Amino acid sequence: MKASEIRRKYIDFFIKKGHSEIPSSSLVPEHDSTLLFTNSGMFPLVPYLLGEKHPGGKRLANSQKCFRAEDIEEVGDHRHNTFFEMLGNWSLGDYFKQEQLTWWFEFLIDTLSIDINRIYQTVYAGDGKRIEKDNESIEIIKEVYARYGITAQEGPETLGRGEDGPGVELDFSKQRIFAYRDKNWWKRGDAVGELGGPDSETFYDTGKPHDPAFGPHCHLNCDCGRFIEIGNSVFMQYQKTKDGWDPLKNKNVDFGGGLERIAMIVQGKYNIFATDLFAPIIEKLEQISGKKYDNYPKQFEIIADHLKSATFLMADDTGLTPSNLDQGYIIRRLIRRAIRCGRQLEIKENLWTKDIAQAVKNIYAATYPELTKNIGFVTDQLDKEEARFAKTLDRGLREFEKLTANLSDKQISGANAFHLYDTYGFPVEMTEELAAEKSLAVNKQEFQQAYEQHQAKSRAGAEKKFTGGLADHSEQTTKYHTATHLLLAALRKVLGDHVYQKGSNITDERLRFDFSHPEKMTPEQIKQAEDLVNGEIQKGTPVVCEEMTVKQAKDQGAMGIFEDKYGNQVKVYSIGDFSTEICGGPHTDSLKNLGHFHIVKEEASSAGVRRIKAVLE
Repeated sequence: MKASEIRRKYIDFFIKKGHSEIPSSSLVPEHDSTLLFTNSGMFPLVPYLLGEKHPGGKRLANSQKCFRAEDIEEVGDHRHNTFFEMLGNWSLGDYFKQEQLTWWFEFLIDTLSIDINRIYQTVYAGDGKRIEKDNESIEIIKEVYARYGITAQEGPETLGRGEDGPGVELDFSKQRIFAYRDKNWWKRGDAVGELGGPDSETFYDTGKPHDPAFGPHCHLNCDCGRFIEIGNSVFMQYQKTKDGWDPLKNKNVDFGGGLERIAMIVQGKYNIFATDLFAPIIEKLEQISGKKYDNYPKQFEIIADHLKSATFLMADDTGLTPSNLDQGYIIRRLIRRAIRCGRQLEIKENLWTKDIAQAVKNIYAATYPELTKNIGFVTDQLDKEEARFAKTLDRGLREFEKLTANLSDKQISGANAFHLYDTYGFPVEMTEELAAEKSLAVNKQEFQQAYEQHQAKSRAGAEKKFTGGLADHSEQTTKYHTATHLLLAALRKVLGDHVYQKGSNITDERLRFDFSHPEKMTPEQIKQAEDLVNGEIQKGTPVVCEEMTVKQAKDQGAMGIFEDKYGNQVKVYSIGDFSTEICGGPHTDSLKNLGHFHIVKEEASSAGVRRIKAVLE
């Protein structure tokens, strides 16, 4: 069964259970400054989990594109990847534990024919204070196993570090349910008002022998690789208060399952890179390098994973490119790490990374049309980055060897690490990897100091990251969100219909808005845009929200930020005849309380994209 079939079967399964299919959101969060990338299927749905009404209803399902930069160092162990798809289903105050756990097992066992004898489940052990152990889930899971003829016993609890397990030998032939304290509590944050609750994770037994290097006894959360997590049902049944966690009136379900890992199991492979989501990339890389994957697994996996991630990130309609700032820095790090691994494979071909991007496009084109639409942009950026890095890589490696030849304290100074970064384009993480191969360390604190001094001198450093984001639903943040709609409409009136939103970042202190435009705005154009926005604010026009189909929205001339991400039913916010946009909300009801709109700065963001920073005074 191909991964595309698994993806479709999953969504169809939950459609039959009354769910609406929603498309994948962008990999770049639209209105939240707390994350660089969409790193879970849940993240785009936060406003609805917090109470906003979703046009698709109370039951939703999809496959969401995700990227996790924190897993970059883990790639190369056969089971980690930075770009992945999260199969997801959600209940927004509708069904709860009984339905979720029963349906998930039904999909695994009856639809995918996965062997239930290899399936194990974890639950929350309670906090020992106010939150009780999740005995409700335990009883439901026992009932589910019983339907398939298995008497599932609960094993010993793990109340200490989850990585350590319960510290005793386990009988996996009988014990199938295990409670952990620190591994099975989910929360979105620690602020008052945030959501949280117990979760129940599903593990598959690969049959791999336990490696004693990870502890004397194996358990479900052991890092030896025998058990691999394939899904997690989060039960959002609490809300943070100043005194702790109180029960929620309307309880939510948030499920996420890794498509790559599920495909690995269904296809009977020993690792995710042997599935049809990676095999064509591996084959192309074998052709390019003249080497075999089995002889260089780590290098092959890093290249395949990193260039797949870079391809998806740059194919996103936000127009990301390799750079030294924010998301662009991660893309540059991915590409350069892949290129270095290519050198280890002795790839002779120049500008080879684009061939991998084409292989990625071929795998996913039917599901994600943006790959086909933007592949020319992606390959152009890969060519430029590869050529740029190739000029300095050999010299940088020679310089690294010189710097580390006679170190007495086994540490590379921050100044030398910054020299490699500034002169030869080595991300500090690459220097750390090279150092680790020689059992050396890098003084990251000194590096950061040197980097910050360079920023102050050149005034070209990364901009300050702000806290907050639209997901907090604060009154001021909501005002700024509404102001972005006014700004987009004003820019199109002043500059022309070629202007589209390319991204935004909203906090309770300011808005940052990226838009397509080929040249710097003149002072007169900036003033015109300001005046148009303030003119509408002074009118106090009401903000009207209507639900309709995408076709009806387009017929009304509604703007869509990323149109391919919307489901059949959408929310359309109208501000008189000045602005009409498809948007998830929330917005202020009237413009009367927005205050005075002032553009603080207009600057370049990337090729063909300008950026405005503005405040409400």
